[in-house]
Amino acid sequence: MGAKQANDAWEGVLTAHAVFMRQFARTDVWSGASMREYDVLYTLSKCDEGQRLSDLQEHVLLSQPALSRLVDRLVDRGLVSRCEDPVDGRAVRVSLTPEGAQIQHEIGRRHAADVADAMAALTDDEQRQLASLTAKLVSRKDKS
Repeated sequence: MGAKQANDAWEGVLTAHAVFMRQFARTDVWSGASMREYDVLYTLSKCDEGQRLSDLQEHVLLSQPALSRLVDRLVDRGLVSRCEDPVDGRAVRVSLTPEGAQIQHEIGRRHAADVADAMAALTDDEQRQLASLTAKLVSRKDKS
């Protein structure tokens, strides 16, 4: 694959992401948490146990200082809690509180409907193909 074709494909991915994020930001599903807060709540909801901030940062689009401040706000609001890492006493883990899980679930249900609506432009087969292609890109990143 040539550089132009790769860059055109990458530009398409970024443009689609930007369009969808603007579209999602305009919806009224975000009562209880901002989109960035929801991203953290959603990421924590997929984890069986609390996550170190460094692990959490791998899954959200925030710098370490911005993530720390956001987590501080979520702790203050009672949506996440901090505890000492049982393996490394110097580290801290964060996890959802019951209230945080409830807000994540409520927003998530409404947001999922918006995502399904946005993805309806693709057939079921195209959606499966897109999921496969993006997973392939992510798995390649993990190997480098």
